[in-house]
Amino acid sequence: MSEFRFRLPLTIAAFALAQAVCWGMTFNLPAITSSAMAEALGLPYPAVMTGPTVMLVTMAFAAVPCLRLFERHGARLVMTTGTMVAALGLATIACAGAAWTYFAGWLLVGLAGAGMLTTAMQIGVAEWAGARARQAIGALLIFGGLSTTLSWPLLGALQSAFGWRAATLTGAALLLVIAAPIYWLLLARRPADAAKPADAGPVPPLDRAAFGLLAFASAANGIVTWGFSLTIITLFEGRGLEHGTAVLIASFIGVTALLARLVDFAAGKRWNSLATGLAAAAALPLSFAVLIIGTGTPAAIGFVVVYGLASGVLAVARSTMPLDLFSAAAYARASSMLALPLNLSFACAPPLFAAILSGPGSNAALWVATGLSLSALLSLAVLVLRHRRISTLRAPAEAD
Repeated sequence: MSEFRFRLPLTIAAFALAQAVCWGMTFNLPAITSSAMAEALGLPYPAVMTGPTVMLVTMAFAAVPCLRLFERHGARLVMTTGTMVAALGLATIACAGAAWTYFAGWLLVGLAGAGMLTTAMQIGVAEWAGARARQAIGALLIFGGLSTTLSWPLLGALQSAFGWRAATLTGAALLLVIAAPIYWLLLARRPADAAKPADAGPVPPLDRAAFGLLAFASAANGIVTWGFSLTIITLFEGRGLEHGTAVLIASFIGVTALLARLVDFAAGKRWNSLATGLAAAAALPLSFAVLIIGTGTPAAIGFVVVYGLASGVLAVARSTMPLDLFSAAAYARASSMLALPLNLSFACAPPLFAAILSGPGSNAALWVATGLSLSALLSLAVLVLRHRRISTLRAPAEAD
């Protein structure tokens, strides 16, 4: 046990670094390179921003086949191989001379993403940590917002010095020299023994109303946070900031998200995920109000603080709220059913906000984001009130 406690922070830090590289050099790449890509490939800006959409849609439909690979071969082999395929996809994007090769590269990255990004990492950590998996996954989620903080300044500097193709190829190289060795050297060499389905008993049915409210709230807020994750720099430029200032301020979203996850992790024993998720959902539209009402650098900084805190907590709550709503036996079913609609809604977000920003402009994007976040807040509020009422009614019955 003492050996595990010593290894846990070092290994989780390594896994967090690998995930930051994998997300930063794939999904977050166009936030820096999209304008140069569009000019070089002769594509409109919204079309270039559809690349990550191809990635997310492919990941959504590749999840189930990839899960079978995890069960058969273990995370070590699948994640290392996935990282190599992602590097090949980035190399294809870097060498693209036409739209079809550009999107073919994103297709490869999407296939790889199902085997190397967040869900895959959680499977890998579960294999490595065994009975301590929940603790290890919770610690890993704390560092989930650092990919933009690390990747955007690096990609921006590389693009300014050598161009977007060299920056993209460097991203592919970083996958091979940082992420792949971490997965191969630190993940378990074979999966831990899994419980047999026959031993688990029948899985209880899901509360459809609760599931629907949760899915809607998660999807609505996810469209906003995933949409702005790649267009936030363009949004800041639309509010009057210079490009360099926009990149610098936007990079700190990862830092504020990290702080939010630390607070959420520390307060997890005091508040459940429904309470923290509701508080974060209420803060999200307030962040847009800061940018709508304010101007210039001060407004952008205020937005980053509030938005980063809210989005950081929401990212954790999205994966833990099913534990408070459904039984442990139904958690896997709920997560699996949520995965496809959420990934598809996340996939449509970047091109949606890219189209709004390049057309109606930043004001329209902020009002659309406000409307979506308020509808998510309403859905979560109804969900929390309904859950408390059911729990209150159920308590006397269980006591009898």
